Parts: sequence; structure tokens; C-alpha cells
Amino acid sequence: MNSNELWLVEESRKGNVDAFEELIKDYKRVAYNIALRILRNVEDAEDASQEALIKVYKSIQNFNMQSTFKVWMYRIVVNTCIDFKRKKNINVVSMDEGIDVGGDNQVYREIADDSANPDVLLEKNFNSKVINDAVSKLEDDYKAIIILRDIQGFSYSEIAEILSCNLGTVKSRLNRARKSLKEILENELKIQC
Repeated sequence: MNSNELWLVEESRKGNVDAFEELIKDYKRVAYNIALRILRNVEDAEDASQEALIKVYKSIQNFNMQSTFKVWMYRIVVNTCIDFKRKKNINVVSMDEGIDVGGDNQVYREIADDSANPDVLLEKNFNSKVINDAVSKLEDDYKAIIILRDIQGFSYSEIAEILSCNLGTVKSRLNRARKSLKEILENELKIQC
């Protein structure tokens, strides 16, 4: 943790809201993206990420500075999203399905493709949908670790801190998650053939 971040943490512990805002400004977007990937709903992701940030502010006294602030904060975000999902009993949908933005409006993601070949575009869209559907079928623990490692790109040690488990557990859980994902994908492809 750099000296500026350390100072911001100390000031936040004293109740300095401006210091806290400065501290989290670079992490808010990733926190929201993690929430959106876990919850698959814009409003729920906004609510959960805001709830997580409030928890971070209220519990910053408990931050022991043994890990980076970023990792500690994302641990709270992931746990808050899992709790939020359990409370609401949210069913996860595919990333290719619309995201509810309220008022009977939905936003659809588009997958960028630089090629002009329609076959390539069709195949990429199909593959993306199949993979996202498969990820959505994973257990929460497996889904979280796939999102953190393969989508968000966190290191094994950062994931261990975020999920509050040891490095060996991260590696074995990721291995099991990938095997489970592979099985789901193989089953999906058999059904579609």
C-alpha cells in the first residue's frame, strides 16, 4: 500500500468522508462490475455495491493493513453480493439477456467484433452466450472464483484474501470450478448438437 493510500485510510478512520471518497474513487467501478457480474441486474448491483461501500466505511477501523485496501474492499463487495443474492433469492441470467434498468427498460450488451465476417460474429456470439450461461449455472463459490480470476484477472493471492481462504484452497476451488464449467459446457454442446 502506498503512503498516500495509507494516509487516506488513517484519515478515513478518523471520520474524514472526503478522504474516504478519495480512497475508494479508483475502486468503485470494479466493485460495481463485480456486483453486476454476480447479481446480473443493474439496480441490484448498484444497491449491493453501495451497501458494500457503506460497510467498508463503517468497518474501516477493522482493516488491519496486512493486505491491500483494494483486496480487503473487494472481499466485502463479494460477500455483500452473495448475501444480497441470498436475501433476494436472485436467479442469475445470461450476460446476453437484457439487464433490467427499471421502468420496463432493458439494456443489451453487444459483443464488439472487428471482423466483417458474419460467420465469425455468429460463432463469437454463440460461444459467449454458451459460456456466460454455463458460468451462471455454477455454484456461488465457483462462480465467484471464476469471475475474480478469469474475468477480473485477480492474482491467486488476491483471491485468497478476498475470499478469506488459503492459496491452496483458491487453486483447488478454481480447478474444481473450471472442471465443473467444462462439464456444463460439454453437456450444453451435446444438447445443441
